[in-house]
Amino acid sequence: MTTLRAFHSDPALKAKYLDRVAAHEAADEIIHGRYWEHGKGCAVGCTIHGSEHADYETKLGIPQAIAQLEDTLFEGQRNGDAKTFPRRFLAAITPGADLSRVQWKFLHWLLTEELAARNHPLVKDAVKACADVLVPLTRGEPVDASAARSAASAESAAWSAESAARSAESAESAARSAESAESAARSAARSAASAARSAASAAYRRMADKLIELLAAA
Repeated sequence: MTTLRAFHSDPALKAKYLDRVAAHEAADEIIHGRYWEHGKGCAVGCTIHGSEHADYETKLGIPQAIAQLEDTLFEGQRNGDAKTFPRRFLAAITPGADLSRVQWKFLHWLLTEELAARNHPLVKDAVKACADVLVPLTRGEPVDASAARSAASAESAAWSAESAARSAESAESAARSAESAESAARSAARSAASAARSAASAAYRRMADKLIELLAAA
């Protein structure tokens, strides 16, 4: 199986696509919510002027999995950060680089660092087991089948435990809401939603920065 090489090892190809997304950025044509329509689009759309993630492999020599990551992280960022992301994404990649392990390194980081503090205590062990399965893939080695089976068993148990925990949390939340006045509940909900959006946006920016770091190091 032939290994994909970024930009098919052609610096001129990188320059072509980098100039393209930079022009879309300058013209304020990079937008959320659509791939490519009337000269505007998302990160993927403004890069390939289309919507097929698989085209990243044929046109840019970039694995489809990396295109999917770019798409997801773009949509999660707020407008200001999102508009610069396609340019930063392409600029980080060296022509000829083998990016096949980047997605695995990103997922391992996501499980062990970015999401670690948020994991419910009941699922921490299962998450660690899943992260451990990814380690060989980050090195370009095959997965350990035994470790994968253990992770699958741990994940199943964790889902059950997490579901029970969420049910308990929902019941507790409902009880608290019942004790509050309607106006106070609505105010709290609006504040919580606003805080959640801010936190999510910051998290997506951290994830985008990490992906760019891994792309640059490949």
